[in-house]
Amino acid sequence: MELAQSIKQWGEELGFQQIGISDTNLNDAERHLQQWLNKGFNGEMQYMAAHGLKRSRPALLQEGTCSIISARMDYLPEPPAASQRLLEDPAAAFVSRYALGRDYHKLLRNRLQKLADKISAEIGPFGYRAFVDSAPVLEKAIAEKAGLGWIGKHSNLINRQAGSWFFLGEIYTDLPLPNDQPASNHCGQCRACLDICPTQAIVGPYQVDARRCVSYLTIELHGSIPVELRPLLGNRIYGCDDCQLVCPWNRFAKLSAESDFKPRHRLDQATLLELFAWTETEFLQKTEGSAIRRIGHQRWLRNIAVALGNGKSTDAAKTALAGRLSNDAEMVREHIQWALRKLDGMNV
Repeated sequence: MELAQSIKQWGEELGFQQIGISDTNLNDAERHLQQWLNKGFNGEMQYMAAHGLKRSRPALLQEGTCSIISARMDYLPEPPAASQRLLEDPAAAFVSRYALGRDYHKLLRNRLQKLADKISAEIGPFGYRAFVDSAPVLEKAIAEKAGLGWIGKHSNLINRQAGSWFFLGEIYTDLPLPNDQPASNHCGQCRACLDICPTQAIVGPYQVDARRCVSYLTIELHGSIPVELRPLLGNRIYGCDDCQLVCPWNRFAKLSAESDFKPRHRLDQATLLELFAWTETEFLQKTEGSAIRRIGHQRWLRNIAVALGNGKSTDAAKTALAGRLSNDAEMVREHIQWALRKLDGMNV
């Protein structure tokens, strides 16, 4: 018990807002995952079906694991009202708030390593492995068991005191630590997230069809965005925060104090035309150390072309789109042509 309390204190000293501890029994989450996969809701995310049972049975992933230390860190870089204003401006580029700053993976992993080092300094060597989206881990189910929050109807984790604008990380360990009380669900009859979803990807409470989700379409999907969904993307070019922006529990969310999560390269206020003008060299330079880099320049242009097509029909937008029609990638050209037809008022 004393070690567990020390771990939580050390975690807070390292910048985590909360630390919780759970066992490794994820049977309920395993059933939910299998049902989700059986419906094909994972789309092209084959990694969600890979690795057998390692995702839901921690000891298969890290031998000897009997306890999991779960940590959360706030990342909200600006008041939600600023995000809402961007979504209402068709000329603005909307990037999911988690991706405005530096990639969180390295920062959280370094902090988790420091926490493990503190534990080692206190008790000596022990078996562990730290994760931040780096392996098949059911992080939200684990965090729920550890008392960090409950999984909401939009499938994000919600904390009563902090909303949902936070990252998660885990340390699988062979230490027999006392478990925290799992979080209880406080969504009640609210369905704000289901109603606000621009593509109606939340097909039912706690059921997200990723194939319709804006985050999936703009980040995970490698090919063409389905034509029928393009008009619904609005000006969202990397991810989507609508379900979090509308969640009533996020009135308790606090702005992050982490400088690495602050917006870089004016991504919090850039226009679509500014970002569409980036060359591949500029894209690589300005997304260095950012989660955005993973989609590459071609998908970046694909997403912005769709957003421009959803905006106002201006000479500047048409000129910018036409100027990239010689793009090497057929996929990009196809989305540009769609956008130009839409701006010309044609039936797309």
